[in-house]
Amino acid sequence: MDYGMTIKQAGALDLVSLGALVHRLDSGVVPFRKATECRIHVSGGEFNVAANLSDCFRLKTGIAAAMVDYPVGDLIAERVRAMGVRPFYKRFEHDGVNGPNMATVFSDRGCGARAPVVFYNRCNEAAARLKPGDFDWKAIFADGVRWFHSGGIFAALSATTPAVIVEGMKAAKAAGAVVSFDLNYRAKLWNILGGNSRAVEVLDPILRHVDVLVGNEEDLQLGLGIPGPEAGARTGLDSAAFISMIDTVVRKHPNIKVVATTLREVQSTNRHRWSAVAWINGKVAQAPVLDLDVYDRVGGGDGFAAGLFYGMLKGVPADEAVRLGWAHGALLTTYPGDTTMATLDQVKALAAGGSARIQR
Repeated sequence: MDYGMTIKQAGALDLVSLGALVHRLDSGVVPFRKATECRIHVSGGEFNVAANLSDCFRLKTGIAAAMVDYPVGDLIAERVRAMGVRPFYKRFEHDGVNGPNMATVFSDRGCGARAPVVFYNRCNEAAARLKPGDFDWKAIFADGVRWFHSGGIFAALSATTPAVIVEGMKAAKAAGAVVSFDLNYRAKLWNILGGNSRAVEVLDPILRHVDVLVGNEEDLQLGLGIPGPEAGARTGLDSAAFISMIDTVVRKHPNIKVVATTLREVQSTNRHRWSAVAWINGKVAQAPVLDLDVYDRVGGGDGFAAGLFYGMLKGVPADEAVRLGWAHGALLTTYPGDTTMATLDQVKALAAGGSARIQR
């Protein structure tokens, strides 16, 4: 399949992600302020993609990240191993009181008319201390790498993390890898660093190295500084606004060959209409619309990205790659936590039009 780029057929690692590892405390349907217990999920936008590709799609993946040597770091590292992801850590010592820390995300799942609530503690986060030179990219990529992935959340953590991303992307390009980036625009993070104008300034040099871009039209507006429709002025399944912005994206960054996003219409916390669309080397591919019963919506976008990347790494037609991403993202929202519990057979069955009938 011609995606407008060369994808290596083999490598010791199919994908390496660069980003922050976090742990999410999930109080379920109980609002956090009334919680008496929580589940712990290990997450990170970039890690989620690597974990999904390893666990569900059986690819060889790695994660370059900060790791703190204390019990929370041990917990996170155990989950990284359990998902089959090879770690490349820059290690930090914890002082027993102030850190540095592995970031904490707090959330509830909401229910019905009550939306989920998410907030953070990223104070003295180890990942924000990462700087160029902290990873030996030549050694990481020495035996071959096919794909390199990072994202906007990691870029927004500090003044030094964007340069780490560019360093990793340049090394990945030199190793012959495809480079992807998920804009994942988070206003709370960028506001601390100087707001939207600062985000555009920071992300522009990163995007010059990107082949595959993931992000919805609001991400494109806020992360790339591209004019578009007012957020919320359209239905969640109308891809026209997203597609209309692609020409501007590729004029500004002609190196970008693929731009993709999920489409979501939230009818209630537990009931969404779900689709996805991608512009791939000048052509548009769109997935069907699925009425989706949601258990935990966190991680659905990363699930889509993983399935899309898998399809492209396998060289399937563009429509099929988008449907694989759409199917995996949908399935991921039916499990607790941020990473996959799906099997490849389940993903392929849903992508091919399967149903939720019992499997005996």
